[in-house]
Amino acid sequence: MDKIQLEKRVAELNELLHEYGHAYYVLDKPVVSDAIYDQLLNELITIEQENPDLIYPDSPTQRVGGDILQGFKKVTHDYPMLSLSNAFNEADLNDFDRRARAIIGDNFNYICELKIDGLAISLRYENGVFVVGSTRGDGQIGEDITENLKTVRSIPLRLKEPISIEARGECYMPKRSFTNLNKARAEKGEELFANPRNAAAGSLRQLDPKIAASRNLSTFIYAIGGSGEAYNLDSHSEALDYMDKLGFHTNHERRACKDIKEVMAYIEEWTEKRPELPYEIDGIVIKVNRYDQQEELGYTAKSPRWSIAYKFPAEEVVTKVLDVDLTVGRTGVVTPTAILEPVLVAGTTVGRATLHNEDIIREKDIRIGDQVIIRKAGDIIPEVVSVLFDQRSEDSVPYEMPTHCPACDSELIRLEGEVALRCVNPQCFAQISEGMAHFVSRNAMNIDGCGEKVVEQLLKSDLVKDISDLYKLKVEDLVQLERMGEKSANNLVTAIENSKENSMERLLFGLGIRHVGAKAARVLSEEFGSMQNLMKATTNELVNVNDIGEKMSESLLSYFENEEVQALIQRLSDAGVNMDFKGKKVNVADIESVFSGKTVVLTGKLEQLTRQDAKEKIEQLGGTVTGSVSKKTDLVIAGEEAGSKLAKAEQLGIEVWDENRLLQELTV
Repeated sequence: MDKIQLEKRVAELNELLHEYGHAYYVLDKPVVSDAIYDQLLNELITIEQENPDLIYPDSPTQRVGGDILQGFKKVTHDYPMLSLSNAFNEADLNDFDRRARAIIGDNFNYICELKIDGLAISLRYENGVFVVGSTRGDGQIGEDITENLKTVRSIPLRLKEPISIEARGECYMPKRSFTNLNKARAEKGEELFANPRNAAAGSLRQLDPKIAASRNLSTFIYAIGGSGEAYNLDSHSEALDYMDKLGFHTNHERRACKDIKEVMAYIEEWTEKRPELPYEIDGIVIKVNRYDQQEELGYTAKSPRWSIAYKFPAEEVVTKVLDVDLTVGRTGVVTPTAILEPVLVAGTTVGRATLHNEDIIREKDIRIGDQVIIRKAGDIIPEVVSVLFDQRSEDSVPYEMPTHCPACDSELIRLEGEVALRCVNPQCFAQISEGMAHFVSRNAMNIDGCGEKVVEQLLKSDLVKDISDLYKLKVEDLVQLERMGEKSANNLVTAIENSKENSMERLLFGLGIRHVGAKAARVLSEEFGSMQNLMKATTNELVNVNDIGEKMSESLLSYFENEEVQALIQRLSDAGVNMDFKGKKVNVADIESVFSGKTVVLTGKLEQLTRQDAKEKIEQLGGTVTGSVSKKTDLVIAGEEAGSKLAKAEQLGIEVWDENRLLQELTV
């Protein structure tokens, strides 16, 4: 064959193998025998080996796994991959339903889907070709696992339409694949995976894609990244049908429900049928179906208000309490934990369970040596449900909480209105260690390479006494630590130096002030602008800030009145740590722009901005971005393939801009 004929044959083979693979792995309806498929694949492999320039990124031969990776790169999600709020019973679902109806009325329906117990993934396609696959990570930034995901045969390397799109879904390991994998590992004397979810996650995080290729993973796609409206879709159910049309593997057990009663019937049905499935599920996902109603309901900082995950009741098992372990947190709270005879619960081996506090231990009368019933709260956190009193030994004695701190031996106190015992010694090693680990964590100062073990070594070696000492560390100090080479030491010093440039809200959250979480730290930083201003704030100034209540205000005032705290913040400032808010605080009343006081709707696909970027920029200039077009809408920004919202805007005579006009106004 000449070059032109070879190119034509490669195109034919690619097309046939994609079609046959889709029929086999997605539709579960093979159209040719394995022998014919293998024959065509081998022909393609032979041509590609002799003509490397004819190996295309979406070639079926690329599923076998390429070279070993050096590490995983970071991927920033265009739209956050949020987690869902949980419901554990019918009352939780009724509350969710009432909240939705209070905002969008009664004219809506739900769509229910099986909650696959796997690993959340994002798949990006450009002109129909798979280019980047990543994990959820922290919701904002994930890991690039493209080469591993290419080996998953239910993921199309080329879509049936040449469009650019992001698909989100769950990568999982079927029950049969899990059984076979653990059987093979047992024969080799290797450690077994605890459950299919862990096995799937472990497979996707292998640096050798050939290992992932051997694990027989699969996927279900459950959403379009951003909004399906960019593709002229009005609802989640339409989006799932469209994903089917593009060649993705979606779960067809989904069902539209007109009200919460039908949702409960769906849940009851799948609670019974769950064991029959060839894959693991841990609940049901319920979503308001229409996109305009989803946008009207909006989001909290962590999850959408238009969706909730019902979690199946936790599995309960019996085991023995061997001991009680006590840990001291960064705020001095002493938390008791039951040390258990290891037992399998909901697919994982459990050896510890939270006892919460002294009152719970007394209320349930939990004692060392007791046989107890345990379960995973929400299938995640093990807890003791109750004691089997009829199996208690005669010489059993009640458990007594200590009177002194297990870490520093200072006397423990119980503050008025609290159930927890607390160590109030500011020099307590455990508190300093926990506090420093929090300070360097990802959501606080984000000092990479400074985990709990490194923090503990720094404190025990007297290299640091508090968080301000981190900024005095040098490479020659760090190389003395166990398992800390020169390269790691250099990286850590660089990470510490980079953290000085963080905006104020990260520092404020990192200080670990009681009741002040990441969201509150952002609100306070935006309101007061600098640490100095916040430290001088009065009670009235604090309680008048949105989302800041009396309890948080009291905590802030008490914290900043402490002279040791004031000295600490001064040391951090002297070390060069930024004390100012670096974001943009918007006072809408003072803004004069074309967006001032206007209600704006974004629709269609934007090419040069993400939808979130456009929303933030418009709001920074005094506009309000909403999700649906009405008579109150002042302006519609229409990207490519804009659908029903554009049509409604034209019908109502509302001003419409394209993306170029938007960009011009944003840069004026």
